Amino acid sequence: MAEVALKNVWKRYTKETAAVQGFSLDIADREFVVLVGPSGCGKSTTLRMIAGLEEITEGELSIDGRVVNGVAPKDRDIAMVFQNYALYPHMSVYENIAFGLKMRKTPKDEIDARVMEAASILGIESLLQRKPKALSGGQRQRVALGRAMVRNPAVFLLDEPLSNLDAKLRTSMRTELIKLHKKLQTTFIYVTHDQTEAMTMGDRLVVMKDGIIQQVDTPQNLYDHPCNIFVAGFIGSPQMNFIHGILGADEAGYHVDVSGDRLCIADTGPGSDGLKGYIGKNVALGIRPEDFRLAHDAGGGASDFGNPVINAKIDVRELMGSECYLYLRYKDRQLIARIPTAEANAASDWPTFCVDKEKIYLFDAETEQAIGTRKGCI
Repeated sequence: MAEVALKNVWKRYTKETAAVQGFSLDIADREFVVLVGPSGCGKSTTLRMIAGLEEITEGELSIDGRVVNGVAPKDRDIAMVFQNYALYPHMSVYENIAFGLKMRKTPKDEIDARVMEAASILGIESLLQRKPKALSGGQRQRVALGRAMVRNPAVFLLDEPLSNLDAKLRTSMRTELIKLHKKLQTTFIYVTHDQTEAMTMGDRLVVMKDGIIQQVDTPQNLYDHPCNIFVAGFIGSPQMNFIHGILGADEAGYHVDVSGDRLCIADTGPGSDGLKGYIGKNVALGIRPEDFRLAHDAGGGASDFGNPVINAKIDVRELMGSECYLYLRYKDRQLIARIPTAEANAASDWPTFCVDKEKIYLFDAETEQAIGTRKGCI
């Protein structure tokens, strides 16, 4: 078992081009950490630096207290599972799993015991004599995991291992990986661009953009308290809606002026002092799709019991079974609402929606940083 620490790690390909910038993170023993972000954000490069497949330009990487910047990959006590499985096509499943142990001249009896144990855990005992071409995608991924497991590494590195699987198999393999982590009690560092994978699997998520860490926290805290517009938009499906306007205040409280509509977001009082400095400034109001509700009695006013009210045109209704995604047009902006299908079917083409102001997010439109916390926007 091992802790992994990265201190101000950089990866530069040229003086002007940095794939990873000032990456600092402490990963606890047996923790499941997920690096998540869009393509090109530097997450796979970071993983490859931990593995020793990419050289660190600046900074320090330590595994279990030992600095390993100059240590060869084979001596780092890590195992890596790749996106494309990287199996030897001419070898059987057994031979693929055993290959690394044979290269280390492990005794034959020990190799056999480790391979059979891994195959039993992964449920692939019946596949040991097959060649990779005779396996499904999910079976190949299990073989790749088995090859990593038999080494008993201190750290597992997984680089988008499920991206080549179909949607149904991806869901089942997510569950299998979570079980595997609990069973092995080993440190897992996992890379994905899929925020659903990240939210369901990780103890902590590291959200990256342009080679820079944006926020590190538990999945629930990232969802509830995003630190900026990028994190707020990236975490959650469908993604958060953003409505830009000018922050104002009157005797009724704080509001965002959107092309003449005043959307109430917070009461005035001692708890809202943090908003005073933003009056008159451009802000982005954030609303998650699931926080919209049909305001049957709102009547098109500026507020529904002090909550923001939005009258919007439904462009598209997307049935998802028990829920329906409504694609809305509001003041030349596109929004999306997620509501129960029965309510969506009964709604007119120009319904009125209300949002609990306690569930409103607020961001500085210029810096894109969150203004305070979700509760009460301050």
